[in-house]
Amino acid sequence: MKKIKIIVSLWVIACMLSPLSSIGQTATQFGKQFNGVPDPLDAVIYQVNMRTFSKDGNFKGVSSRLDSIKALGVNLIYLMPIYPVGILKSVNSPYCVSDYKAVNKEFGTIDELRALVKGAHDKDMAVILDWVPNHTSFDHPWTKNKSWYLQDSTGNIISPVGTGWNDVAQLNYKNEDMRAEMVRSMKYWVLTANIDGFRCDYADGQPFDFWQEAISTLRAIPKHKLIFLAEGKRSDHYKAGFDYNFGFTFFEDLVDIYKKNRSVKSIDTLNSSDYKNAANGQSMVRYITNHDVNGSEGTPLELFGQFKGSMAAFAVVSYMKSVPMIYNGQEVGTPYRLTFPFTTTKIDWTINPEQTAVYKKVIAFRNGSKAIRRGSLISYSTDDICAFTREKDAEKVLVLSNMRNKKISYSVPKKLLNMVWKDAFTGNVYKLNTTLALAPYTYLVLKN
Repeated sequence: MKKIKIIVSLWVIACMLSPLSSIGQTATQFGKQFNGVPDPLDAVIYQVNMRTFSKDGNFKGVSSRLDSIKALGVNLIYLMPIYPVGILKSVNSPYCVSDYKAVNKEFGTIDELRALVKGAHDKDMAVILDWVPNHTSFDHPWTKNKSWYLQDSTGNIISPVGTGWNDVAQLNYKNEDMRAEMVRSMKYWVLTANIDGFRCDYADGQPFDFWQEAISTLRAIPKHKLIFLAEGKRSDHYKAGFDYNFGFTFFEDLVDIYKKNRSVKSIDTLNSSDYKNAANGQSMVRYITNHDVNGSEGTPLELFGQFKGSMAAFAVVSYMKSVPMIYNGQEVGTPYRLTFPFTTTKIDWTINPEQTAVYKKVIAFRNGSKAIRRGSLISYSTDDICAFTREKDAEKVLVLSNMRNKKISYSVPKKLLNMVWKDAFTGNVYKLNTTLALAPYTYLVLKN
C-alpha cells in the first residue's frame, strides 16, 4: 500500500510539473458522424458571436434559434471561440485561450455544445469552430514549457510582435512538440464534439508546412468530411489544403467603392488576385460585416448606404465569385454596433422582418442555382455598376448591381440583348433594352 501511495504521489507531482498534464487525454468519437457537410462551393456561412447572440449569451441561446438560422438558407455555422479565456493580462477576449481542450463556462457545458452541434446536424447544417493557433493566454498550461513560446533576450515569453495584442503569448512554431500537440488538440474537438472543421484565426501567422501537416492529418480522421477556412490572405493557404481564404481585401475595396467612389471594376482585379493557386472548388469567403469590422468600422447600414445599399453589396458577395458569410444580426438589419469583445449589447431578433425576408430571397436563389455557385464568370462591370453573368450547362444568370446612391444608365452588351430573360425572384419575363436605367442601390437578377 505504501509503495502504491508513493507511486501515485510521484505521478501527481509529475502531472503538476508537466505542461501536458491536461492535454495528454485521448478523445473518442462522440455521436454519429455527420454526412451532410456541404461541398465548399455550396456553403452559406453564418458567424455566431455567442456573447451577443442571445439574452444569456450561451450555447442554449444558439440552439433555440437553429430553425431561424436554417430558414435563412444557411448550411454552415461558424462558432467564435468557445474556450476558457485567460485571466493574466486579459482583456476578456475569446481569442485569449487558456485551455484548448475545455469549454468556457460562460457559454455552458460540453454536453450543451454537443447538443448544439447535434441540433445543427439534425437540420442539415455543419458546424465549425474558431481555432486560435497563433497565441494563447499567459496563464495557459503550455506556458510552463517556455520553449513552446517566443521569448525575449531575458527569457520572458512575449506577445505577438507589432500587433498590440498584449493580452496573449506568442507560440513558437519551430517547436515540433508544440506543433504536434496543437494538431492533437484540434483533433480532440472533431471527436469529442463531432464538429465539422475550423475557421483558423490569423492563419497567416503560422508556417505553410504546419498547415499542410495539420490539415492532412485532420482530413485523415475516418468518416469525417472537414472544412477549413483560413482567416488569411496568403495564396499558399490553398496549396496547404484550406478550402477558403478570407476576404479582407474585398471588404476594404467594397468600402472604398461606397465611401470613396472607387471604380467597381476593382472587383475584377481582386477576382483574379484572390484566386491565385485556388483549384478544385477552393474559394474566397466574402462578407459585408463580421465581428471585427462591425464594432470598429460600422454596421452594414452605416458603411453601405443603409439597407438598400447594403443589399446591393450583398448581392455581389452572394452571386459573383465567393462563398458568402453572414454575421449574426445582419439579417434583421441590426442598427447598432455589436462592439467586440466587450459587448453587453444583444441582438433584437424581433425587428425588421421585411429585411430578413429579402436576405432569405437572395440566399434561396443562390442555393438553387448551380450557375451562381459553380458557373463560369464573365464580367461586364463599369465604374459604377457591377455586372456579370454566371453560366453552367443550360443555365445562365445575369446580375446587375448599382453600387452608387444615384441613378445610373448602363449600356447593355449586345450579346445579352437577344436572350429571353426572366426576373429571378418573380419569374416575370424581362425585356432588356440597349440602355438600362438602374435606380440608386438597385440590383437586378435575371435568368434564362
